[in-house]
Amino acid sequence: MKIGLMLPFGDGESNGYAGLREMAIAAEENGLDSIWGADHLIYRTDGETEGIHECWTVLSALAAITSRVEIGPLVLALPFRNPALTAKMAAELDEVSDGRLILGVGCGWHEPEFDAFGYPFDHRVSRFDEALQVLVPLLRDGRVTFEGRYHRAVDNELLPRPIRADGPPILIAGKKPRMLDLVAQYADQWNAAWFGHPDQADELHVRLRNLRAALERAERDPASLEITVGIFVAFEGADADTPKHAIRGTTDQVADALAAYTSVNAGHLIAHVFPPTPDSVRRLAEAATVARDRIGAVTPA
Repeated sequence: MKIGLMLPFGDGESNGYAGLREMAIAAEENGLDSIWGADHLIYRTDGETEGIHECWTVLSALAAITSRVEIGPLVLALPFRNPALTAKMAAELDEVSDGRLILGVGCGWHEPEFDAFGYPFDHRVSRFDEALQVLVPLLRDGRVTFEGRYHRAVDNELLPRPIRADGPPILIAGKKPRMLDLVAQYADQWNAAWFGHPDQADELHVRLRNLRAALERAERDPASLEITVGIFVAFEGADADTPKHAIRGTTDQVADALAAYTSVNAGHLIAHVFPPTPDSVRRLAEAATVARDRIGAVTPA
């Protein structure tokens, strides 16, 4: 099982890029497997606006100062960018990172940011479906012609080609039937978030049942799709705003919870840590090491 870090991109969550850089380096140096960032433009609730750092720029900068951890958006909102341009961006970042990009994509959900930045919010899944019909062939085959209601690409060719023959793996986050059908058709990985201890993650089991139904409709082998799960993990010093269902406890207790996600065949856990500090990253890495040892001890040879 891979265990990675969700970086705190919110404007008030870290000390800007310097803080994000410090946490990313802690993940790299202490043995975590990946670093991730959310793709939002603003958060706006009840007229109050919160800022967030721009996902692709930060991930590109972190790709250049790391050499081992995988890197990905969780997830890139395809409506914010032309899908052919997104393919171009992904191919370039995959080269910058020497083949470490996981391209997480979704259709977005926070309507206020769509309104504020002038993006249409209607028919999001239909727009996402068409965007995938441009993005995926470009990354995997290098060329596409597509004419749809929302997107078009005319004899579009992706050059230079991605350094990996089929491009970076594509992760899709979705939970409703239409999105899960797109997962079954296009994705290499699927994500569900945000959960605490797996014994209490009832909603995750619901989503997994729905995913299996979508894979069955597509006549796709479930083993061909990697399951990734976003989780909350809280350590000493976490403030009152920390999600109440976050995993908590000693290193051994956190490790037990991480290892228990093998019960749902999770191949990659992505942890949002509280407080969002390099020390929390190091403590997560310690628990991850113990969890992997425990998983290995019970895995048949």
